[in-house]
This record gives sequence, structure tokens and C-alpha cells, in this order.
Amino acid sequence: MRRWTIWQRAGVALTLAGWSLAVWAAITPESVISNTADEVVATLKKDKAIQKGDRARAYALIQDKVIPHFDFTRMTRLAMGKNWRQASPDQQQKLTEGFRDLLVRTYASSLSQYRNQELKVKGSDLDDGGNEATVHSIVIPSDGPSIPIDYRMERLGEDWKVFDIQVDGVSLVTNYRNEFSDIVRNHGIDGLIQAMADKSKQAENKASGKK
Repeated sequence: MRRWTIWQRAGVALTLAGWSLAVWAAITPESVISNTADEVVATLKKDKAIQKGDRARAYALIQDKVIPHFDFTRMTRLAMGKNWRQASPDQQQKLTEGFRDLLVRTYASSLSQYRNQELKVKGSDLDDGGNEATVHSIVIPSDGPSIPIDYRMERLGEDWKVFDIQVDGVSLVTNYRNEFSDIVRNHGIDGLIQAMADKSKQAENKASGKK
């Protein structure tokens, strides 16, 4: 049985939650996750190049389906915690871009790991006066037990965007917050910006087979 790390699982979850640019007839948090998961899975099934590890095609898919519909600014702010207020506006922009690039490069490899996983939405909870929601789902692998995935989402106009993903109850942004806090404490905000760039490069080199 294949063992998946929690962030490999999150990568699949992020992939399955790729967003369509189409406008759905009735936009709800649940329908966005469910409908677009079906669309992304259909793309993965027919795109053999991505399955074989074509990074360019993986990035293109993420760019098209994921990036425009995730609130990376809020994700970065949550991952930074109190340290976000220490950063200048220019540093905040660099942090957001660096975090987005790190996530994209880290999770692009999950596209090539797709092996007929299914995502099933199990319901949702609304809070903050209906402006935020938690969509509950499970990822059913082709081998091994199902994996619970919760998507934290916010309403922005007529759209819903993800600002956190919880895998087996563990928050993606909280996981990074602990790491980022240590780096800022030892190396400052600019040190974290550089660390993100280094991690992105390492992820790319690993995927490309470079040292």
C-alpha cells in the first residue's frame, strides 16, 4: 500500500480543487469544489504528459485552474501570523508572490501522482454571516484509506475563494506558520523571502532530478 505524506495529500487536494474560469449557474462553495474537481480530474485522465511529469503542462494547468481563484494574500497573511504586520507593503507583496510560487512548485508534482483518486463533497458549514464556509470532502485514493479534506473559503463578490486547506484536521497555513515564525525570528523578513525562493528552487530541482 502506498503511503502518502500529509502534504502530498494536500497537493492532490489542491489539484482536485482546481478552479474553472466558467461561470456556474448556481455558485455555492460546494458546487465550486465538486464541479471543478470533476473537470480537473477529466483533464488529468486524458493528459498523459502531465501524468509523466511534464512540469510546463502542470504549471499551465495550475495557472489556469488554481491561481486566479485562491486568495494567496490571505493565505500568506495567515501563514505569517503576527509577523505579517512587521513587513512593509513591498515585503508583503514579495512574501505573497514567494508563497504562491512555493505552493505551485511544491504541488505541481502531485499532478503526476494522480492515479484515479476521487474527491467527494460531504457538505459544508457557513459562518461569518454567510461570508465564509468550510467545505467538507474526502479524497478516495486508488489504494489505501480515504483522506478527509476541508476547504476554508471566503465570499468575494460573487466568487468563492480558498484561503486554507485542512488535511486530516491539519491546516496548511498553520503548518507553514510555525516554520515561517522560526525563520523570521532568526533571519528577519528578508530572510524568509530568500528562504521561500530557495525552497521553490529546491522543489524544482528535485522534480527535475537535479541536485
